[in-house]
Amino acid sequence: MTTKRVRQTLDYMQLRMQLRLFSLLAVSAIASASPADVPVFEITPVASTVKFDVESSVSIVGKFSKWDAKLTFTSPELSTGVLDVKIQAASVDTGSGTKNNKIKSKDFFDVEHNPLITFHSTKVEQVGPDTAAFEGDFTIKGVTKKEKATFKVTRDATGSGTINGTMAFDRKDYGINGGIPFIKIADRVEVTLDLKGKRISGPPVNFK
Repeated sequence: MTTKRVRQTLDYMQLRMQLRLFSLLAVSAIASASPADVPVFEITPVASTVKFDVESSVSIVGKFSKWDAKLTFTSPELSTGVLDVKIQAASVDTGSGTKNNKIKSKDFFDVEHNPLITFHSTKVEQVGPDTAAFEGDFTIKGVTKKEKATFKVTRDATGSGTINGTMAFDRKDYGINGGIPFIKIADRVEVTLDLKGKRISGPPVNFK
């Protein structure tokens, strides 16, 4: 075997060893990020509420009866948190059948073509001793824009707690331009989330 061939063979063997070592390190890194190192939370729907309020000449206050919320983390750091909320728009309840039907119509939510109202956070930061701000993509009536919801966070020694906060938006930014006869409706809409849950595994979130 020529010197050149020997050198090529050695280079090939060295490359294979490097690739094998890299694979072992990658597997080790994945294994080290075990579920036990990640906070896992479970929202309790029966103890939580999603409500909305619109300033108007006649009270328009309501809630949604069908929704899902998840708060997930990839590490104990608050900055890795992601809040996902999915609301069934047709589950709106103002206590008035007439108002419900109007809000479900194409002039407002248009639930037939846009059944979901969603919020997916893309950034979270602590803004006070017990306050966190979630910024992300809010979608209603097929329009998505950046919005921010600021939550007060309460916790107890068992890992249970509450995040309660409000997100305000201009309904006309989302093409919700309709009205109700003889009722003056403001453009500002407030959505209030009162989410109760518990940490079912993993360490607590680092909240300074």
